[in-house]
Amino acid sequence: MKTILKVIVALPAVLFIVMGLRWLVDPGGIAPELGLALGDGVGRSSLVGDFAAFFLTVGLCILLGLVSGRRTWFYPPIMLLLLAATGRTLAWALHDAAFAGSMIAFETVVAALLLAASRWLPERG
Repeated sequence: MKTILKVIVALPAVLFIVMGLRWLVDPGGIAPELGLALGDGVGRSSLVGDFAAFFLTVGLCILLGLVSGRRTWFYPPIMLLLLAATGRTLAWALHDAAFAGSMIAFETVVAALLLAASRWLPERG
C-alpha cells in the first residue's frame, strides 16, 4: 500500500517539475495552457521566473520528501498549493476573474494527497 501511495505522490511531482522546466525553456508554449498571455519585458520575466520557481519548488519538495523519507518536505508544497487555490478563489470572488474550478480542485486534491503521505509514509530519521 505504501509503495502505491509513493507512486501516486510521485506522479504530480513529475508533472510539476516538467511544467517548471517548460516555463524555463518554452514559456510561450505553456503560458496559454494556464490561460496566460506571456507579455513582454518585466512582465514576461516575472511570469517565467515566478512560475518556474513555483512549479519546480513544488515538484522538487515532493521528490525530496519521497527520497529522504522526511515528511517535512511535503509541507511547503501543501502550503503553496493551498495558497494558490485560495488566491484563485479570491481572484474570482473579489477581482472578476473566471472561476478556475478544475485548477482549484487539482491543487486541493494534490495538497490532500501530500497531507496523507506526510501522515502515512514512515519517517526516516
